[in-house]
Amino acid sequence: MALISIEDLAELDDEQLDDDITDNPEPMDDEEEERLYAHWQSVASTHQVSVPREMTGPIQEMTRRNQQREQVPFATVSQHEKLGEVVYEERIYPAGKWACVTKGEKLYEQSISMAFMKLMRYICKENSAGRHLGMTIPVLNEIHMQEDGIRFMKDILTAYYLPAEFQESPPEPADPEITIVHRESLRVITRVFFGTTTEETITRQINLLWEQLGSTDSLHRDIYMVAVYENPGVSCRRNEIWFIRREP
Repeated sequence: MALISIEDLAELDDEQLDDDITDNPEPMDDEEEERLYAHWQSVASTHQVSVPREMTGPIQEMTRRNQQREQVPFATVSQHEKLGEVVYEERIYPAGKWACVTKGEKLYEQSISMAFMKLMRYICKENSAGRHLGMTIPVLNEIHMQEDGIRFMKDILTAYYLPAEFQESPPEPADPEITIVHRESLRVITRVFFGTTTEETITRQINLLWEQLGSTDSLHRDIYMVAVYENPGVSCRRNEIWFIRREP
């Protein structure tokens, strides 16, 4: 999850983000603030993305609240194991409201980074409630395939699930590029993988899951989702590839 996405935050290793930064509710001093911002810029540069100075506040807010994360609700339908380990599982996610941004940058990593930066600002008080909304996991990145079934379409949708407190009445975003969307329930096949997410690594995970599932017409082949879970300080972050069940 580039610098300005959850995935990229995880690029910061444990020694770089001290406990006194991630757990301290007090405002950071100038040195701490500059060190944290420099880390974000360093990771962002690897994905050809730059972090503007106005992101300093949201970066600090998200870092301080690192452990306060709400799980998107779901129900497990089944698990499929091999040698005692879960290879993939099927879940149902209920309908709910999500804040969504679509970006079509040159690289997948750039698109999700730019989109999540906007969502961070929405979460961190740039909303009609004027308050921090709270982080939920996973953040979803929705991928549509080109006609060849191999390459990604340029536009990537990044979606943040509104915490339970705001599901009935979501605060309005200040950014006109963010839309609040009621998404219908999803039934998905999920497979966990760890590390960075690029078009290359995601394509590999899609192919691996198809190999495990075999031939079936009950799943979409033109749309996939990447679910991102981890926050800063996680050296080997957790992601999932999601295949979506067709409507019966």
